[in-house]
Amino acid sequence: MNEPAITLTDPPEGYGQWLIEVKARIRSAQQRAALAVNTAMLRVYWGIGRDILDRQARRGWGMKVVERLSHDLRQEFPDLGGFSRANLMYMRSFAEAWPEDAIVQQAVGQLPWGHNIVLLTKLKDPEIRLAYAEAASEFGWSRVAKVAVSASVRTGDQAHQNPPWGGGGGLFRPQPTHQNKHTQKKK
Repeated sequence: MNEPAITLTDPPEGYGQWLIEVKARIRSAQQRAALAVNTAMLRVYWGIGRDILDRQARRGWGMKVVERLSHDLRQEFPDLGGFSRANLMYMRSFAEAWPEDAIVQQAVGQLPWGHNIVLLTKLKDPEIRLAYAEAASEFGWSRVAKVAVSASVRTGDQAHQNPPWGGGGGLFRPQPTHQNKHTQKKK
């Protein structure tokens, strides 16, 4: 099963640029595929959360049904994570926080599940939560950055007007907090 060694020759003219373009197309396709999977899973999670809320409201089901659902889903999908009682409760909170099915068309629908959990647990105000979701999506914030920013957020309307990184007036543009010797401007 060993592949025979190949002898590499010098690439022809234009090969380097073409290789860069091929790699870029592959990476772009990978990103689109990951986003499509993320969007599909967010729809599933939102739907499960909505189902839990509806059944609890209409049929009087208690919180024990979440434990039962967690058990049954983990039995059916042992290799697929994400069905712990805690995660099902996050799904419920997700559906409660974003009552419209169109969430996947909003910024929150473009963020990974873990990012959404951070937004749900750190930010209770829906306007602020949406603003952070939009900023995270636009600026490509990582979950770590989001945790740090979210943890320092003040509550109420003041946080929306004066985010912790400055820029007030609802502008969610992160500002550098320090400069190192490589980024300092010489005077």
